[in-house]
Amino acid sequence: MKLLFICSRNKWRSLTAEKIFNEYKIYDVRSAGTEENARIKVTAGHIGWADIIFVMETKHIRRLKSKFGYEINEKRVIRLDIPDEYTFMDEELIEILKSRVSEHIEVPDY
Repeated sequence: MKLLFICSRNKWRSLTAEKIFNEYKIYDVRSAGTEENARIKVTAGHIGWADIIFVMETKHIRRLKSKFGYEINEKRVIRLDIPDEYTFMDEELIEILKSRVSEHIEVPDY
């Protein structure tokens, strides 16, 4: 299963998610950002590649629909409601990500 994590700049939240969920070999994981200055900017290729798209905030869904309306239409998009107040690999952020993502997919215990 291919998981795509989206935040604004792809520096803290989505990059942390990519790093931690890459440890689970049952998933293929990528991350990207919605802003012009994102580390990796989300493309139609990312959207087409993903089985599930996890976004951090409502504004990310709006941006994806605005830019990739047709591509995003058939995709499963899940909002995690994680505000932009954490740094890369913040312990609290990791716990929140694992908890909220595990409501939608299996997160192994290893």
